[in-house]
Amino acid sequence: MLDDCPTHKVKRIEVVPGKRLSYQRHARRAEHWFVVSGRACVTLEGVSSEVSAGQAVDIPHGCAHRVENPGGVPLVLIEVQRGEYFGEDDIVRLEDDFGRSDR
Repeated sequence: MLDDCPTHKVKRIEVVPGKRLSYQRHARRAEHWFVVSGRACVTLEGVSSEVSAGQAVDIPHGCAHRVENPGGVPLVLIEVQRGEYFGEDDIVRLEDDFGRSDR
């Protein structure tokens, strides 16, 4: 974690090649992802698009989202969370490759 304040949190996230994060949503925060290096496949509300290094994507409150690394090198992104609450219990996992479930 890089920055933790009452109105925002900043994180550095690395996704290894071929892996993806859970398909999830948050009720109390929005997110902004900036791709630092690598290539990302970002899914928002069931629609996937590729995001390259130097590009960014916004995830509104309540929007189902996931990031995947389809490339052969690590994907590095900076995540800025904005909202009123950043606890792990604000994560609703809709799908998860690691067997975690919040539904």
